Amino acid sequence: MKNIALRLSYDGSNYHGWQVQKNEISVAETLDRALTKVCEHPVRTVGCGRTDAGVHALRYCANFRTDCRIPLDRLPLAVNARLPADIAVSAAIEAPEDFNAIGSCIKKEYIYKLFNSPIRDPFLDRRACFYPQRLDLGRMARAAAAFEGTHDFRAVRSVGTETKTTVRTVHWCRVEKDGPLITVSVCADGFLYNMCRAIVGTLVYASYGKLEPEEIPALLEKGDRRLTGPTMPPQGLYLNRVWYPEPVNALFETDALSL
Repeated sequence: MKNIALRLSYDGSNYHGWQVQKNEISVAETLDRALTKVCEHPVRTVGCGRTDAGVHALRYCANFRTDCRIPLDRLPLAVNARLPADIAVSAAIEAPEDFNAIGSCIKKEYIYKLFNSPIRDPFLDRRACFYPQRLDLGRMARAAAAFEGTHDFRAVRSVGTETKTTVRTVHWCRVEKDGPLITVSVCADGFLYNMCRAIVGTLVYASYGKLEPEEIPALLEKGDRRLTGPTMPPQGLYLNRVWYPEPVNALFETDALSL
């Protein structure tokens, strides 16, 4: 059987995350059903990571095994015809036999969107976190830089999925502003449960003086979740980019859809 890697994107507003759930609809379950119809045999995809309820993906990777003979350049069209409008497969490639969407992933980038305006935008209600209080971009940028490097990140994770280690390497943590829209970009070799949303919450706290940016290394060292910022709401979070060895990485080198 062939090992097929897919590039897809989705608006997570209507789903209880990526992972298949017992009593809730998920992105994986919806995709698996569509692929099962197209391939005419049961399909169970492996995703590049768990995204929580309400979280989106601009670039997401999943792989599955099949003996389906539909040409790979036609597979996205066939699957999309059986998917709801908020999930789209954009490309497919035959991956090496040992490729695994989560195990083969080298690094990931999440972005978090904050709509920083006194007046909400109804069109961004499920696409960005509305935050009307003024945010200090300079303080946020200083705080973001403090997260870069290899650290124990247990101070910015929620209790959830067990992991062998809470040490991760953050390659970059950046803050950019375009009008009222603030985007925080975090790239790491892996993420703990709610790590990105807690990092953004800590940047928000630093913005208005609940903690100093220079305190963050010491807070990471203490590892106490109570001392860092809140876990921000899910609708502002997007999985933006994933990196793999070739040939799969070629699927993800072009730009994703923008907000």
